[in-house]
Amino acid sequence: MKINHQTIEQNVGLMILLVVLTVSVGGLVEIVPLFFQKSTTEPVAGLKPYDALQLVGRDVYIREGCYNCHSQMVRPFRAETERYGHYSVAGEFVYDHPFQWGSKRTGPDLARVGGRYSDEWHRVHLNNPRDVVPESNMPNYPWLAKNGVDGKSVAPRMKALALLGVPYSEADIAGAEKAVAGKTEMDALIAYLQVLGTAVKPGGPAQAPAKAAAPAAATTVGALAAPAAR
Repeated sequence: MKINHQTIEQNVGLMILLVVLTVSVGGLVEIVPLFFQKSTTEPVAGLKPYDALQLVGRDVYIREGCYNCHSQMVRPFRAETERYGHYSVAGEFVYDHPFQWGSKRTGPDLARVGGRYSDEWHRVHLNNPRDVVPESNMPNYPWLAKNGVDGKSVAPRMKALALLGVPYSEADIAGAEKAVAGKTEMDALIAYLQVLGTAVKPGGPAQAPAKAAAPAAATTVGALAAPAAR
């Protein structure tokens, strides 16, 4: 039987089958090669997995829905790199499960916020954003300073991430509970924010895959042009 457009358009089942086939093949052609490219599968030089406190802070970031207003992906356009810093590269996010790229920017992009402000600035900002940015519409998060970190839950999280390829050592996992002892969720969130984007130097090479098993210490990104206001 000869199949033409009219035949396909008049046969719902056949159209569904062909659409699924077309989308599947197209998706595989676009996605599968990325799993074999070093630029998308290897960490950039200087990238380290989140330590215990930073990992808890990342979970707090996700739990509080920060991604609903903040992206973590600087696009390679002059307007963005001049404001936020070096554009994002895939190798920065190989230890993120899931990544926090996003596209919603009620607030500024946070991909390069690490090292831009002091811990105390972040503490005041999280408690009441309008104390440092009068025009901010960001909600207050005062309870983070009161909520202690559950140290017993950190090691199991690190073990789960290790199964996904994050290079946590047995010593990292064993010392996780002690590393967060006495810390609050605000401490954890600030620790997470302060490490964002610090593996890529401002104006540095776009991609430099790490060759050593133990990458060099992350480089702190210097002050950038525009304030992270909301």
